[in-house]
Amino acid sequence: MADELKGKKIAFLAADMFEEVELTEPWKALEQAGAELDLVSLKDGEIQGFNHYDKAGSFKVDKPVEEASADDYDALVLPGGVGNPDNLRQDENAVQFVRDFFEQGKPVGAICHAPWTLIEAGVVRGRTLTSFPSVRTDIRNAGGNWVDEEVHVDQGLVTSRKPDDIPAFNKKLIEEFAEGKHEQQAAKTKAASS
Repeated sequence: MADELKGKKIAFLAADMFEEVELTEPWKALEQAGAELDLVSLKDGEIQGFNHYDKAGSFKVDKPVEEASADDYDALVLPGGVGNPDNLRQDENAVQFVRDFFEQGKPVGAICHAPWTLIEAGVVRGRTLTSFPSVRTDIRNAGGNWVDEEVHVDQGLVTSRKPDDIPAFNKKLIEEFAEGKHEQQAAKTKAASS
């Protein structure tokens, strides 16, 4: 893994209470593959990572979501953690930012509880994905098909269940992000929102 993502700009969208390893490990893998990365959040300054329910490190935000545009990025990563997606899905700018990646057919990675934000963005219907097991009913209620797999890919949407799945998640992120735009994904998202 050296330059598969050279020239690609990727956004990580996270808020306070994200699962630290679900941000830092994919970040490291994508950076090693040559990608340029931005940490986007609900506010300027720093956001607080967690290791399950314990505070971990804090991380400097590159750009607040209200100033970010999916047009400026090739792909999006959504780390998990319980509080993180709950914070994100309450912010209309964050929800629209996520929705825009799907409307533009750009690949997206989401791990653990992150599909809560996808549900709020209205992009789960008709898709197959995985997540932390406690999110499965929410995915089904939103019209998605939940599977219990280490990593699942559906037209550019890469999902995984938990920190143990990170190696498989990172591998698929790099593959999908290197491939780029998914026209079928954009068409499907537009049809679902019509």
